[in-house]
Amino acid sequence: MIIQTADFFISNSDPAKCPAAGKAEYAFIGRSNVGKSSLINALLGRKNLARTSSTPGKTRLINHFIINSEWFLVDLPGYGYARISKKERDKWETMIRSYFRFRQNLVNTFILIDSRIEPKASDLDFINWFGENQLPFTLVFTKSDKLTANQLDSNIAAFRAKMLENWEEMPQYIVTSSVTGEGRDQILELISAGNADFASFISGKPL
Repeated sequence: MIIQTADFFISNSDPAKCPAAGKAEYAFIGRSNVGKSSLINALLGRKNLARTSSTPGKTRLINHFIINSEWFLVDLPGYGYARISKKERDKWETMIRSYFRFRQNLVNTFILIDSRIEPKASDLDFINWFGENQLPFTLVFTKSDKLTANQLDSNIAAFRAKMLENWEEMPQYIVTSSVTGEGRDQILELISAGNADFASFISGKPL
């Protein structure tokens, strides 16, 4: 897939006010400071489309971007640590979980995991919630350029071991770096295939 256009579309705090569900949609979410905005910018070939910050919790709304005038990329607030009140965090959680449950055109969610750190309970709980609700997702390990190949393999193996305590097999995952571009083509290929499936579904043709 070639990214020809990528433009901001709308931000809001109410899933009911999201754009009409006529286009395929892909959400990106992860713990605060996981490198989400940097990955989105690298994925789309833009420098500052998604705002980056060293301060956790910068993204506070459901942010829609229209890509190639064909599909939506959604930048969601991070979960886990952020310098906000518990009341505000609870409000975010209600908002994003409502979005996931009722957004009919959401084809896939990319759940970002920092490849540098040990498995976190907040990541595992969030992934398990997706499994319990039978929602489609792909794990995305970020910041692979910060590790040696052996360190990366070891950390992913540790994460797999924790996942297999509750899952029969490791869910699909992609290793990425916003610096080197690793994993970019794999994500875009998944989105391209998802767009084709969504178009067939909308037209009523067999997938």
